[in-house]
Amino acid sequence: VQLQACGGGLVQAGGSLRLSCAASGRTFSRSPMGWFRQAPGKERELLAAITWSGRATYYADSAQGRFTISRNSARNTVYLQMNSLKYEDTAVYYCAADGQFSTGTYYPDYWGQGTQVTVSS
Repeated sequence: VQLQACGGGLVQAGGSLRLSCAASGRTFSRSPMGWFRQAPGKERELLAAITWSGRATYYADSAQGRFTISRNSARNTVYLQMNSLKYEDTAVYYCAADGQFSTGTYYPDYWGQGTQVTVSS
């Protein structure tokens, strides 16, 4: 099983990026998926998660109102649209799949390799 994240890069503050994470090796159409991030010197934090149906989502306070998680189950892919990016959004972003998800907590079984997002001030 592989989760391949892409879409990171260097962007100016106020700009936007769209991260994608394509899964291969098995289907996650009946599994929750999500995004985490880890900034230098900080713990990995849950940013956003989405149920298998896409009907329910969760956002951390830091993501609420600026980031949008979505999925395309037919493509086994989860996305994270990030708008109004801030310097403090600089981090490595990881996608995740399957596992246990409830409001505010997510313990995935599978992790992507991470994609770097750097926001210049």
